[in-house]
Amino acid sequence: MPKVTVRYWAAAKAAAGVAEEPYDADTLAEALSGVRERHPGELTRVLLRCSFLVDGDPVGTRAHETVRLADGGTVEVLPPFAGG
Repeated sequence: MPKVTVRYWAAAKAAAGVAEEPYDADTLAEALSGVRERHPGELTRVLLRCSFLVDGDPVGTRAHETVRLADGGTVEVLPPFAGG
């Protein structure tokens, strides 16, 4: 199973209480399930509003179950940002 790093930004970082952490997951859906299990509560609510980058590529509207993760990859959790 791939080992990936999940990085949290802005409100997601505040809710997680850490900037990043490792997960074992084959897909984005599995990684996010692990995040929700490890951080029930506010982070779970923040995730509903987030967009995601996997190894620098936007996930967009793709189903999270179809987004494969590579060993050593990175998932960026991006809440909506104010400004531009």
